[in-house]
Amino acid sequence: MNTGLLVLRLVVGLLIAGHGVQKVSFHLGGHGLAGGTEEFRHDGFRGGRLTAVVAGASQIGAGLFLTAGLLTPLAAMAAMGVMTVAGTVKRVHGLWVQNDGYEYPLVLVAACAALALTGPGRWSLDHASGLTPWPVWIVLPALVIGPTSGLLTRAVLHRAPAPSRGVPHAQAAD
Repeated sequence: MNTGLLVLRLVVGLLIAGHGVQKVSFHLGGHGLAGGTEEFRHDGFRGGRLTAVVAGASQIGAGLFLTAGLLTPLAAMAAMGVMTVAGTVKRVHGLWVQNDGYEYPLVLVAACAALALTGPGRWSLDHASGLTPWPVWIVLPALVIGPTSGLLTRAVLHRAPAPSRGVPHAQAAD
């Protein structure tokens, strides 16, 4: 079981951290902070650079903490929050990833929830520090707060689409 939890933490944590690195830098195929800022603007979010920096830093921090198995329920909570936001962006495309759907963010949210519920395993900083097992009064709120914070973030930072003036786009260019 400990080997399985280690593999899960390494894969999920490093993927989430890598996704954050892409938001704020040119590493791992990213388009720099300007590219991350434009991605959020394109997806309809307010906040510009600050939104990209906070999202990227949250993904990097949560991913690295998950990878290390450090403060696992809190790291899972943060990761579930940012991946819930990603899922809300992709929701309009349906479930399946081949249609740019929310399948992948949903899998990451579920994997983070599983890590919060099971704990990080023996080969983790939580275990080495004597923090495991995490009490249920920390784990259960983390499972609720993570996705809820993502939904609240979406509600607060997402702009409503500009109202259409009834002029077809092609005619507006004339």
